[in-house]
Amino acid sequence: MSKIKLSKEFIKNTVKLALNEDLYPSGDITSGLINNDKLITIKLISNQNAIVGGLLFAKQTFKLIDNKIKFIIKKKDGSKIKKGSLIAIIKGKAKNILIAERVALNFLSHLSGIATITNKFVKLAGKKTKICCTRKTIPNSRVIQKYAVKLGGGTNHRFNLSDEFLIKDNHIASSNLRTLVLKAIKNKKRKKITVEVDTVKQLKSILGLKFNTVLFDNMNIKNLRESVKIAKKYYETEASGNVSLKTVKAIASTGVNRISVGSITHSASAIDFKLEI
Repeated sequence: MSKIKLSKEFIKNTVKLALNEDLYPSGDITSGLINNDKLITIKLISNQNAIVGGLLFAKQTFKLIDNKIKFIIKKKDGSKIKKGSLIAIIKGKAKNILIAERVALNFLSHLSGIATITNKFVKLAGKKTKICCTRKTIPNSRVIQKYAVKLGGGTNHRFNLSDEFLIKDNHIASSNLRTLVLKAIKNKKRKKITVEVDTVKQLKSILGLKFNTVLFDNMNIKNLRESVKIAKKYYETEASGNVSLKTVKAIASTGVNRISVGSITHSASAIDFKLEI
C-alpha cells in the first residue's frame, strides 16, 4: 500500500488551501474590525471524550496567519482526552488568532472525529481482528483521513486504485469471476490481489487460486463463519458491508482477519472543541 507521508511541506500546503478557501478574496472582514495590537491568551479545550488528531494542522494554521502566534501543544495526536481537557494554549494578537480559529478547529474536529470512531470499532473488534478504512473518503482529503484512522488504532486499506487488485461485484458482473482472478494473477507484478465474494458458492469456485485476500461482502453471520472456516487455510479474510458499532463484535467473532468500515471516514461525527479566552 502507498505510504502516507505527513511531511511539513504537505501539512503546510494542505493548510494553505484551507485558508485560501476561507479568506478569498477579501480576508476576514469581521476580525478586521479588531485592534490588532491587542494580545490575548486562549485555551483550546475539548467538550467531549475523544482521541485527539490534527494538532499539527491546527498549529500550522495559526503559523501561516501570524508566525508570532505561540501554539503550545499540551496533548499529542493519538492521545485519549476527556471532556474538559486542555489541548493547547494559544498566545498572540487577537485579530490574527480569530482569523485562523475556524480553519484550525475544522482540522482538529474532523480528524479527532475519525480517530475517535475508529478507536470505538477497534475496541469492539478485539485484538485479533483489524479495522480497516476504505476509499470512501472526502475528495482531496484521503491522506489526512487515513492518517486519523491510524491515530485511532485502525489499519489503512489500499490508498488508491493502483495499490492492489480488488475485484468487486461490479467487476464480476461485467465479466467472469474466475477469469478476472486468473488475469489478475498473471498481471499482478508484486501487487496484492483481493477478491470479493458474497456467497459460499462463489468462494468455492475460486478456492485454491493464488491470490492474497478474500473479501466477504454483506454476508450474514452464519455464512460468514462458514466462509472464514473454508478460506482461512488459503487466504487472509476480510468482511465488509454496512458494518456498525452494533454489529462489529459479532462479525469479529467469526474469526475474520479484517473488517473494512467506510463510515469511519465518510460519516465520522466531528469532535467539539472550544477556544476559551
